[in-house]
Amino acid sequence: MLLFNPVVISVIVMCVLCLIKLNVLLSIIISAVVAGLAAGMPLYAPDADNNIIDVLINGMGGNSATALSYILLGAFAVGLAKSGLGTILSVKLSKVLSGKKFFMIFAIAIISCFSQNLVPVHIAFIPILIPPLLGLMNKLKIDRRAMACALTFGLKAPYVSLPVGFGLIFHQILVDNISQFGVKVTVSDTSSVMWIGGLSMLIGLIFCVFVLYGRNREYKDIPVPGTEEAHGEVKMTKEAWGALAGCVVTAVVSIITQSLPYSAVAGLFIMVVTGCIKWKDIDEVMNGGIGMMGFIAFVMLVAAGYGNVLRESGAVEELVVKAAAYMQGSKAVAAFVMLLIGLLITMGIGTSFGTIPIIAAIYVPLCQQIGFSPASIILLIGVAAALGDAGSPASDSTLGPTSGLNADGQHDHIWDTCVPTFIAFDIPLIIGGVIGAVILG
Repeated sequence: MLLFNPVVISVIVMCVLCLIKLNVLLSIIISAVVAGLAAGMPLYAPDADNNIIDVLINGMGGNSATALSYILLGAFAVGLAKSGLGTILSVKLSKVLSGKKFFMIFAIAIISCFSQNLVPVHIAFIPILIPPLLGLMNKLKIDRRAMACALTFGLKAPYVSLPVGFGLIFHQILVDNISQFGVKVTVSDTSSVMWIGGLSMLIGLIFCVFVLYGRNREYKDIPVPGTEEAHGEVKMTKEAWGALAGCVVTAVVSIITQSLPYSAVAGLFIMVVTGCIKWKDIDEVMNGGIGMMGFIAFVMLVAAGYGNVLRESGAVEELVVKAAAYMQGSKAVAAFVMLLIGLLITMGIGTSFGTIPIIAAIYVPLCQQIGFSPASIILLIGVAAALGDAGSPASDSTLGPTSGLNADGQHDHIWDTCVPTFIAFDIPLIIGGVIGAVILG
């Protein structure tokens, strides 16, 4: 039975543990152990190299580049915070957005989109920009679940839809892995169909903002440390201009090198040269970066290890083989089952980028056997990979929004971020993916 597959069992365990508010990191570790035990892997075997913990640890390197990027971007964000640029931007945004509840939500979504391409700092902007705006959100009685959906939309929809910034990395991974297993495609091919995923997410965002979470919600006005000056008159200082120069350099280096670590280091270097970060404060900035992004980085590392446990256990292949029996005769049913499997896998490991290599080896030949066109194959694999990223407790697309919205302790990661984003994006993505795959053939 599909329900007894190690992937299904472990993801259910992880979701239950997170819903009862066990720490996300511990939930993933426990779920990895459950997956390994269910697959018959040894819990502890000194003379074997396939015991669960060793496989988990060996797989953590899969997200090491991402973890390093987040630490460096966290330091970059701390430098921006020390410069006052984030406060200045927050104050100016407060003046523009004051009294405009829904406009503010969609403005934050657009700003979040720019973090994927224009100034590619990914989630590092959230702890800088969002906490100073919490007071204004409270006055406007904005439901932070709607704001979580807006932030997650901006963190995901641009790279799913467009091959720019992070999107170019995502689309290139799609191209490399699909081509590797027998279907030759290009970035122009992926961009010609993945807009369906972005449109599905936009529809979900609009529905959640105006229907599910559009009503007023009261929050206590709890002071957020470090944002006390966010309500006074502000002006650009030398340090703020230096931070702005760092942002520009970060964006340029990211476009040229397609490397977040290089771009973050370049931005930090510019802020040091311009005096935005004092030489004597570099240790403090780096420690602040670890404090800001360290937990998220470790969650991503352990999530990669969990993905490695699933790969080594053979549970993914077993799940697809058993599910293939339900895929015959109807492309719509086949598309739905494949997307559901992608959701299960990505919910566990929390990264759409890391899911593509896991499922492409199985999905490409399976899709060819069923008769899907190359365009449909791209859409199914791209959407399947993106699915769990929106609602997974281990995803940077959910951990990031929580880090900003919970600055005053009034926003729960699972119930106020993961559950709303799951509803807002996963359901529309599945519907859009199925309809798109059937239409594309």
